[in-house]
Amino acid sequence: MSSSAMNKLTQNKYAVIVALGLVLASCGSSPEPYETAPLYGADIGGDFTLTDQSGKLRRYREFDGKFRIIYFGYTNCPDICTPDMQNLMAGLKLFEKSNPNLAAKIQPIFITVDPQRDTPEILAQFIRAFHPNLIGLTGTPAQIDAARKSFAIFASRVEGSRPDTYLMSHSQTPYLMLPGGEPLALMPVDNPETQTNEATPQLVAAELAKWVR
Repeated sequence: MSSSAMNKLTQNKYAVIVALGLVLASCGSSPEPYETAPLYGADIGGDFTLTDQSGKLRRYREFDGKFRIIYFGYTNCPDICTPDMQNLMAGLKLFEKSNPNLAAKIQPIFITVDPQRDTPEILAQFIRAFHPNLIGLTGTPAQIDAARKSFAIFASRVEGSRPDTYLMSHSQTPYLMLPGGEPLALMPVDNPETQTNEATPQLVAAELAKWVR
């Protein structure tokens, strides 16, 4: 082999080693401090007692020790809640494939803003389409109002809609909460006023990888 060929081979090997070193360095980099998270320290969240899809009473504090994805919506929502839940839970499933141990630390929770129609039975039918670990919560109107207000969620019945097919106007705000129950960040969702973002599950998985540890 000529000296020029030997030099070229040596350079290529060196480039591969350097590239591998950079990859390993990035994999071992320190995660971002929670203090840098967008919602860290915000006055959002609080204990509640609501009823899950099986009729069991659940408290927010019983999930302490787990990160929580919290989404407020309703099952009759025509064009926001279902795509949001599909993207959020698809993103969680992607994260489960790449980081199963960390994903086990996450509890997804769907809380209705329409307790009049969203009974435990209706919630059970709704949530089973998205993720096996997803919990659906409902309660009395007073319980739901207290929960959504503590999470800074706006919700109101749309005026003029029919009594049996009314719509709810509500915040599109999926939270990622710390194991202690405090707010950490907002999860990515599609904006119905713009084009659908087919990459949203990947963005959700990336956001989870950024904070869950």
